[in-house]
Amino acid sequence: MEVVPVTIGSRGFASTSRRDWWWVTPLAIFIGLSSFVGYSTWAAFQNAHYAFGPYLSPFYAPEIWGDSPHAWFGPKPGFIPDWVPFSPALLILPFPALFRFTCYYYRGAYYKSFWLDPPACAVGEPRTGYRGEQSFPLVMQNIHRYFMWIAVIFLLLLSYDVWLALWFPAPGGGETFGIGVGTIVLAVNVVLLSCYTLGCHVMRHIVGGSYDEVSKHPVCDRAYACSTALNYKHQLFAWCSLFSVGFADIYIRLCSMGIWTDLRLL
Repeated sequence: MEVVPVTIGSRGFASTSRRDWWWVTPLAIFIGLSSFVGYSTWAAFQNAHYAFGPYLSPFYAPEIWGDSPHAWFGPKPGFIPDWVPFSPALLILPFPALFRFTCYYYRGAYYKSFWLDPPACAVGEPRTGYRGEQSFPLVMQNIHRYFMWIAVIFLLLLSYDVWLALWFPAPGGGETFGIGVGTIVLAVNVVLLSCYTLGCHVMRHIVGGSYDEVSKHPVCDRAYACSTALNYKHQLFAWCSLFSVGFADIYIRLCSMGIWTDLRLL
């Protein structure tokens, strides 16, 4: 068999023989993730307009301490110094944020878009060595398997918030059942977050991947198949759930500010 020599060109930064618009995807991811991080950081420090009627922004849920009726233990406790910036969101956002930050899909996305490691397939990167994820700081990505459990707890808490979003103040006092646009916004957010979380690679391993022959365990086999079906669209659910959680906060914020009107559908 004839051996055809292959010449490899320079591997300098951004060097490539590709003729397509390879830079569009990493640029779009950079803009998308930067926009979300910027908005969520701003929203977390506002400590205002995060609740409207029975609705509570997912950025602030669960509200452990706060000024809204949704707070579990009332207003800001006295042991938190006044000079420390306080917001209910700052107490809980690090947990879902670290789950996403260490997600297998997001790693590949921001490695390319922010660290240019590499910026795209067959495109030169601005470094000559690679140590993998076995040394600091990338070895910290292993905490993803633990934060997955916390993400599942958040799914349960956010689902309970959807239940609360079905009960509106009645004119004569008490509560009455109803469905508003905000109820649907919060419900869709939970569905998308569930599809993203339950399709996680770690979840697949937990429900069935630990067995050599998962087919011999019918319950685990079925759960593994369901998680795998969601995992096929893991990238799609990652972005859709990111958008839904941000939009849910925007919707409740604008309703609270009187800019938008929440329509009652039922």
